[in-house]
Amino acid sequence: MKIQFCGAAQTVTGSCHLLTLDDGYKILLDCGLYQGREEEFEDFNANWMFDPSEIDCMILSHAHIDHSGRIPKLVKDGFRGEIICTSATRDLSAVMLIDSAKIQASDAYYTNKRNRKKGLPEDAKPLYTDEDVYDSIQNFVGIGYGVWHHIRDDLSVQLRDSGHIFGSASVTLRIDRDKKKLVYFGFSGDIGRPDRPILKDPVPMEDLDYLICESTYGGRKHHQLPEDIEDLLKIIHETCVVKRGKLIIPAFSVGRTQEIVYTLDKLETAGRLPELPVFVDSPLAINATEVFRLHPDCFDSEIIEYMINDPNPFRFNDLKYIRKTEDSKKLNYLEGPAIIISASGMMTGGRIVHHLINHIEDHKNTILIVGFCAPHTLGARIRRGDKKVRIFGVERKVKAQVKIMDSYSAHGDEGEMLSYLSNLDRNKLKNIFLVHGDIDRQEKFREALTKDGFNGIEIPELGGKYELTPET
Repeated sequence: MKIQFCGAAQTVTGSCHLLTLDDGYKILLDCGLYQGREEEFEDFNANWMFDPSEIDCMILSHAHIDHSGRIPKLVKDGFRGEIICTSATRDLSAVMLIDSAKIQASDAYYTNKRNRKKGLPEDAKPLYTDEDVYDSIQNFVGIGYGVWHHIRDDLSVQLRDSGHIFGSASVTLRIDRDKKKLVYFGFSGDIGRPDRPILKDPVPMEDLDYLICESTYGGRKHHQLPEDIEDLLKIIHETCVVKRGKLIIPAFSVGRTQEIVYTLDKLETAGRLPELPVFVDSPLAINATEVFRLHPDCFDSEIIEYMINDPNPFRFNDLKYIRKTEDSKKLNYLEGPAIIISASGMMTGGRIVHHLINHIEDHKNTILIVGFCAPHTLGARIRRGDKKVRIFGVERKVKAQVKIMDSYSAHGDEGEMLSYLSNLDRNKLKNIFLVHGDIDRQEKFREALTKDGFNGIEIPELGGKYELTPET
């Protein structure tokens, strides 16, 4: 067998890995969009390291755009196989990919508008359209957790809840090599966190021969849930009550937004949330929240018990969901304190960028970063403490206070990832390939894995190829 790393290699975005079996059967694990502005990845989204028409089947770990965002282009460019994922991921992917197509169309329109003014060619085009998304959704096949789904006689796949976002899964492939030996090939997807609200805890994979494993927070430790709530409440009080400012929270529309809203709902129910307007300004977050409510089978016991007294944990009196663009623009002129939650979490686009350009120069306001921001994104520059940033080509001084709460991350920290992998047989597992992490985090995680008794740990480069034999 052969494995080629076609994305998320020494970076945290663009997940895509190609496994080729002995007889040439090709399996694609994820097909994500690169999100960021590194020059070396400038052409990543538009090009392939393989021929899409030669891919036999695809397996999608979860619906986040950095894992699913190029699927419509894959189908557009010739892929005709099944896209296997959980039912919740199928439903979430539909709304997220349609949103992605609309954002690309808008970006292309405004880029061409700027080019026209500068006398440059109007050659910006979206990677795909709404129609391409609708075509690709026909290829999705939703399966349940914990069952072996037969792809062909010598190949089966099992998905297990990875606790990262709604419907997220680890992937285990059971491969029968010439009726001589069963080989188990694993892909962790993104590893979630135990004891978090809304989602069930991650379910570990069983023993494997090979593993592709994420490494986002190698060498890092998160705060725990009780600290999350008290820290958030303190930030709200200081910003909105004491300074009478606005709390701006860039948050991914799927997972992070719902967790923050649920936390605010619990604070409001307990009478601890100050009376002030709260806005979720993201059509995608609204659509995703509706999908969440259609899949209570993914909820953990805590939220199910909470829903006995509060049937809708994603809505309370002072909360307003914003769909229309004109209503979003009105928030820029809103006087007085407020909480505004908007996408995207890395601040690479979407409505959050408009809120930042209008609020970042006011010292009364706070920008609360609640998750990882890839290098070279606007979020990363604000997170690292830059005093000036460029937004829509305009320089803005960062006068608003910047707070960071990695505890809201949907990715496990180093200890949580090690705990997730702890049950695996070190003697059986021949190789671990670390992906979805910056190189410094990957090196730290490799050190931790080595101390924990694991061997054969590789950090592949983009495009890197490895041949897997029974002896390796």
